[in-house]
Amino acid sequence: MVFYFSGTGNSRYVAQRIAAALGDELLSMNDRIKAEDSSPVKTDERLVIVTPTYAWRIPRLVESWLRRTEFPGAKQAWFVMTCGGEIGSAAKYNHALCRDRQLADMGTAQIVMPENYIAMFNAPQAEEARQIVARAEPDIDRAISAIADGQAFPAPRNNLYDRFMSGPVNPIFYSFFVKAKAFTAGGACTGCGQCARLCPANNITIQNGRPAWGGDCTHCMACICRCPAEAIEYGKKSVGKPRYYFQGE
Repeated sequence: MVFYFSGTGNSRYVAQRIAAALGDELLSMNDRIKAEDSSPVKTDERLVIVTPTYAWRIPRLVESWLRRTEFPGAKQAWFVMTCGGEIGSAAKYNHALCRDRQLADMGTAQIVMPENYIAMFNAPQAEEARQIVARAEPDIDRAISAIADGQAFPAPRNNLYDRFMSGPVNPIFYSFFVKAKAFTAGGACTGCGQCARLCPANNITIQNGRPAWGGDCTHCMACICRCPAEAIEYGKKSVGKPRYYFQGE
């Protein structure tokens, strides 16, 4: 079974590619997390987890769900992590998760996809995004081949920088940067409620026809990048930046 979590569609696309190639069932962790549903999910022996990279590890709400949920039948786990640049030493923490869940760790693969984290970086324009996805396709194919053959992924890079970013920087990043207070909805907001529907953390409510953000944001960028009116800003950091979501959704 292939599980995915996705804010703007990168990981969803990769998961769809993997599931289609392997003939595996596809399950959205977004839906389960949003519904606060951690009931057991019966799988075959092969568990494939496709997720974006948040602060050089898998997202905390994804790890929490994986730790709470039982997977009867699962024996092996492959992690496929999409990122705008690098995953750091995320594989170390995925290995610990597998150990705790008594799963054989089959490794972590890095797939570089278009950047969506416009709270800090710039997202690509449409043509550049298509080129980045095209360059990622061989890496996706290699991941599929390894999983199909029951082979572990090659060990990813793991230098001092990687260990520093996934280690001490990760909790600092969450403490100081992963907050929702800078999100605002401007005059173009129609009150459609899509941001609230998309938010996997149930952190957005519609009050008097406008979105209001709470304190449980995970910075998935779904609200700001997928607002149909492009009415949402993240302080001044997102002003003038292109919004990105995978156009194949």
